Amino acid sequence: MRSKFLLCVNDGGFPEALEPRKFYRVLDDVAAAVEGMVRVIDESGDDYLYPLACFIEIPLSGAVEGRLEAA
Repeated sequence: MRSKFLLCVNDGGFPEALEPRKFYRVLDDVAAAVEGMVRVIDESGDDYLYPLACFIEIPLSGAVEGRLEAA
């Protein structure tokens, strides 16, 4: 299973938790998606819900995803 990453484009009022222009790992959360939210592992190292509008999806190669996972 490949990990999914989203690029933060807006800290959504959470500057201590999200950094614009940084990729964040996404965890599956169907209930959150229905509400327009996404569960990401933020700067605290824990997973939290944030508005999907704070992120954009950019297709990444397997090599790039592997480097992000290792970071």
